[in-house]
Amino acid sequence: MKSKPKIVPKKEHRISRKNMSVNALRILYRLHSRGFIAYLVGGCVRDLMLGRTPKDFDVGTNATPGQIKRLFHNCRLVGRRFRLAHIRFQDEIVEVSTFRRAAEPSDIEEVPDIQQGKRGHVRHLKDEHGMVLADNIFGTPEEDALRRDFTINALAYNIADLSVVDFSTGLADLKERLIRSIGDPQVRFTEDPVRMLRAVRFAASHNFEIEEEAWQAILKLAPAIARVSPSRLYEEIQKLFLLGFAAPTFFLLEKSGLLASLVPGLSGRMHAEPGLFETIEANLKSIDELVKGGATVSPALLLAALFGESIETEAWERHQGGIPRRQALDASCAAFLEEIAKTAHVPGRVAIRLCSILALKSGVCKMPPKRPGTIAGRPEFEETLVYLSIAARSHSEYQSVMRWWEAFTSENPVAADAGRSPEEPPRKKRRRRRRRPRRAREDQPGTQS
Repeated sequence: MKSKPKIVPKKEHRISRKNMSVNALRILYRLHSRGFIAYLVGGCVRDLMLGRTPKDFDVGTNATPGQIKRLFHNCRLVGRRFRLAHIRFQDEIVEVSTFRRAAEPSDIEEVPDIQQGKRGHVRHLKDEHGMVLADNIFGTPEEDALRRDFTINALAYNIADLSVVDFSTGLADLKERLIRSIGDPQVRFTEDPVRMLRAVRFAASHNFEIEEEAWQAILKLAPAIARVSPSRLYEEIQKLFLLGFAAPTFFLLEKSGLLASLVPGLSGRMHAEPGLFETIEANLKSIDELVKGGATVSPALLLAALFGESIETEAWERHQGGIPRRQALDASCAAFLEEIAKTAHVPGRVAIRLCSILALKSGVCKMPPKRPGTIAGRPEFEETLVYLSIAARSHSEYQSVMRWWEAFTSENPVAADAGRSPEEPPRKKRRRRRRRPRRAREDQPGTQS
């Protein structure tokens, strides 16, 4: 027999509408005024209960995607696996989802006809391993909450009476700082292996413990992460390492075996090379400091902090074997990108930027540099200098180089500002039109004298 959800009235919880997105509140009020159930759901409720400011606000409702679209002119329906509504405002996109339930055997229908090249509407579909490929079966608020990943994410904020609704043991687990899977963790992680990464991320970012049964399931199912699409894994890697908790996340990824499944080569090198794990961990602590200080860390700089040491070591070994230094570095970068492409899809522009940072680092380290102004004007110079400062914490030989460049950039700010930020699009050079020399009329072909 199912237990009734625990309802915490407004006066007994710490959530205030002052800490909520104005746009999310507009959506909640409009849905409620039209007779629909409207909740804040998921991680934003968890963070509000912890006194944190949520990065995103998600709305759950019993309105169907079509009904949501008719209510909001700025709505766009997205997703195949989950049909979602994205309501776009000037500075924010609020995600609105229809309540769903777990699938029954009778729900598995209309499998895509691959031979005819058609993909019809699929309500629910799993692959041969049990991973969910499509899930568009509508249900109640409770059913929707109980199909989520963890109990701390099964909380909801009801705009009708401003209460917090706990459909599981989320409030108790928040108090105990515990990440507990809803239902059998092996089933939940098999349905979506990315949930294992999310468990690690929540544990690292909130300083929570992963409940023992869920932890054992992660240890067992870690290789399943390789079945996730490379593009989705690349997005998840950025979430793991660009939120200010990269170092503890890296530690848990290695401890759980997930790192070995994500990047087998790196994991193998860390066990073979003493001190490599500590170096990467120190690099990621520097990344965390940058993020928490408000700096923008590009994906290329993150990859350099994670894999730069290994790429440079391999390049040095190639160079010692007789290959020219730059060719050796290019070959090592290509080998790394080929390896990581098996699990995570790194966009081409990010890959090029990563290789440029590592290549410029070798030029920056030549003392004294031949043309420092030209080096400082390179688009990747600023990121290269940041990467060098990160590396200098683990390698003392870079410290004198850093001091020289810090003195140079302070004395030559114009040269230092010449490089573009990684987000800035490349400027098109204006071609000067060369005028043809005027010929005398009699010299022009076809002219009669």
